[in-house]
Amino acid sequence: MAAVGGQAVLEGVMMRTPRFWAVSVRRPDGRISSSSHATTSVAARYRVLRLPFIRGIVALGDSLAIGFRALGLSAQWAATDEDAETDEQELSKWSIAVAFVFAIGFSLVLFKASPALLTNLFGFDGFVFALVEGLIRVGILIGYLALLSLLPDLKRVFQYHAAEHMAINALEAGDPLTPESVAKHSRIHVRCGTAFLLWVMVVSIIVYVIIGKPDTWYLLVLSRVALLLPIAGVAYEVIRLAGRFGKNPIVRIVLAPGLWLQRLTTRVPTLDQIEVSIDSLERVLKLEAEHGETPEVEVMA
Repeated sequence: MAAVGGQAVLEGVMMRTPRFWAVSVRRPDGRISSSSHATTSVAARYRVLRLPFIRGIVALGDSLAIGFRALGLSAQWAATDEDAETDEQELSKWSIAVAFVFAIGFSLVLFKASPALLTNLFGFDGFVFALVEGLIRVGILIGYLALLSLLPDLKRVFQYHAAEHMAINALEAGDPLTPESVAKHSRIHVRCGTAFLLWVMVVSIIVYVIIGKPDTWYLLVLSRVALLLPIAGVAYEVIRLAGRFGKNPIVRIVLAPGLWLQRLTTRVPTLDQIEVSIDSLERVLKLEAEHGETPEVEVMA
């Protein structure tokens, strides 16, 4: 069975496999509009990019690129009234690039530079510095997610996030992909991007203890930015192992903080929302089945 991941979008869900992705959106008039595409991941063509640690960096880039494209389509469809035609106009590459740069820049400032500079004010060194910095970073993440969860408009996005997880859980359990069957499954998934973010921060503490604290504030910030991709590669391996051994009781205990954190980014979905998630999932599964053997490329849920 092909590895399946995805993300919530506006009034819908994007699902992806190693070679395809599909986005399904509930329109204002109740219709489900869907679009399927082939992925262009270089990891499927070059085996070296599927090696441990490297594959995580590539997977992160693929997820961001596909995610922005899916969000662009969903934003168009979710705002279209019932009299409009089903146009499929994706964001331009320039728009995607601008959104990508803004998102990365915002994340670096909020989750990398700010905790480092704030901790630097206290004069800590060594392990204490890395630990306090890590705790501040985790606190900012939890606070940020908690704040987002209070916004009414994001509640539906979090419901679709849960619907995505539930559909994948049903698929991996071998259960029928019907709204009623999928609704019985957990809205938590061990390969979730939310858990991935938390593991990035945990791995960061270990790495920063090893490299030590730079002497100047600008080298401190530079070190946090420069090590982002290697740390993400390590965190991806943790999530990957979680996906393979997620039912092991010991593994579940280790992963518990990341699973708890998903309670902030998921809400119980309606059957209509689950139906949209199933539609997207079935489309990518059909495309994978039509194209034979699946390459060894994994994706996050």
